[in-house]
Amino acid sequence: MKALMEEEGLPYNSERNMSYNSRLAQELAKWAEGKGKGDEIHDPIFRAYFVDAKNIGKREVLVEIAENIGLPANEAVGVLLSRSFKEAVDEDWRRCDELGVTAVPTFVVNRHALVGARPYEELEKLVQRSS
Repeated sequence: MKALMEEEGLPYNSERNMSYNSRLAQELAKWAEGKGKGDEIHDPIFRAYFVDAKNIGKREVLVEIAENIGLPANEAVGVLLSRSFKEAVDEDWRRCDELGVTAVPTFVVNRHALVGARPYEELEKLVQRSS
């Protein structure tokens, strides 16, 4: 994993030895999308998990991330406690299941899919094949 991350220029803490449930992070990200901060929240969640080895299943970690990108902490707490984006994330998971997505990343163009981090040339071929 570390070699692939380094090859792609992505930061990675090779001493990270725990896996944490990302469900609440997904729900928070869904909320952030509706606030116009969807693109901004993904990198800090990635960094918290893969670089800083933080437990992104903990509300306080996620609230801090939300606050750091300019989202209101009190609203983030409310979203996480109420689980108000649970159904939206469930729907995303159902859609992934329909498309046959079983790993991240998966690139889907029309009915063709490419699983895993891939070189640009392979992504280009996927788009060409699917046109």
